[in-house]
Amino acid sequence: MTLPAALPSAPDLAVEPMAQEHDAASFERVYREHFAFVWRNLRRVGVATSALDDAAQDVFVVVHRRLGELGGPRLIKPWLSAILLRVAADYRRRARRRDEPTRSESDGPGLDTMADPRGLSPQQTAEEADRLRLLHRVLDDLDDAKREVFVLAELEQLSCPEIAEALGLPTNTVYSRLRHARREFSQALARHKLSDEWRLR
Repeated sequence: MTLPAALPSAPDLAVEPMAQEHDAASFERVYREHFAFVWRNLRRVGVATSALDDAAQDVFVVVHRRLGELGGPRLIKPWLSAILLRVAADYRRRARRRDEPTRSESDGPGLDTMADPRGLSPQQTAEEADRLRLLHRVLDDLDDAKREVFVLAELEQLSCPEIAEALGLPTNTVYSRLRHARREFSQALARHKLSDEWRLR
């Protein structure tokens, strides 16, 4: 499953009669500028491909309701991260209760990016798809707590204080989790690469 070439319409949410017009405009801007961030990270932290549309919708319903809490543009990614991680945790719990897989080997190349403006060749596209599949397989080997920290730090380049804010954790705990996550990621990456080499012989 790949991301849509164009952004889906923002959720059709009712605006309170007394709400000012700039509130709706702010929501549209947040949706437009951060939809890809929400989508790819819901996937990275374990939301099944089949549930991505619903999970992204749920995130932006919360965003719409709580937009007034946002303290400024600098805080948007930690704030959004806190919301999407809570939504993702709910979806993972539901999937586990139903004994559903949270990831599929059929996941395609468009999971981490919107429509690619670089115009990759077919071979480059295939190579990138293989790298993304490998990334998702390795992320699956991390437990939820380490995966969340790793994704935000290594893939989204959030600082440890920003991640601590998003997760509601002491900064030292985030540093510790990230250190363990990096080690486990490297070990899992080596295992998967070795497995792939044996399979291709």
